[in-house]
Amino acid sequence: MTATTKGPTMTDNEQILAWTKAERLSLADFFEQLTEPEWHADSLCAGWTVRDVAAHMTWSTRTTWPIVLKTVARARFSFDRMETILATERAAQFTPAELIAQLRETAGSAHRTPGAGILDPLLDALVHGQDVARPLGRARQLPIEPAIHAANHVFGNKFYGAHRRLRDMRLIATDCDWTAGTGTQDLRGPIADLILVATGRPAGLPALTGPALPRLTSNLTT
Repeated sequence: MTATTKGPTMTDNEQILAWTKAERLSLADFFEQLTEPEWHADSLCAGWTVRDVAAHMTWSTRTTWPIVLKTVARARFSFDRMETILATERAAQFTPAELIAQLRETAGSAHRTPGAGILDPLLDALVHGQDVARPLGRARQLPIEPAIHAANHVFGNKFYGAHRRLRDMRLIATDCDWTAGTGTQDLRGPIADLILVATGRPAGLPALTGPALPRLTSNLTT
């Protein structure tokens, strides 16, 4: 896929880290507003509560190769199961207040999960912010410039599977100057919702329009 905004260069790294820090701190502010029942509500991540997502957000600045290798073996070498083990066990280990403090403590850290790139933590924070806000009926806006860089990353990285879900589609953001893909069928909507469907989340579908929508809906719901 192609996109209208190029990915980051080495000189962009400080800006990306600043965006990531700001999003993590904003997410910590969001978590501080939650009621006890909301912490136990389901997120958009299958099988994860809001508290599990908060715990996951504290891990990217703390994981190491030994932790990854040990846990992925426990998860029978499934990346998704590994992430679930790490998130749910940490959620059980710490209180919501402790998780918020941990998120603030390392918000500006450049440490990343082994194998992750510079944009992965930013994308993680942006998407997981939607994962917790939307099921709770709370609005959480994505900052446009960071969202554009995150969108370019998700569409250019096969790890996220967008190349399969969105094959032969042309994506057009309706709230900023951003497009991706060279397909014959258009898909239009806010950039936040385009990022959600690109990362496999059907919650973005209701805000989208265009000839590609029926096929994408099938891809995400069957």
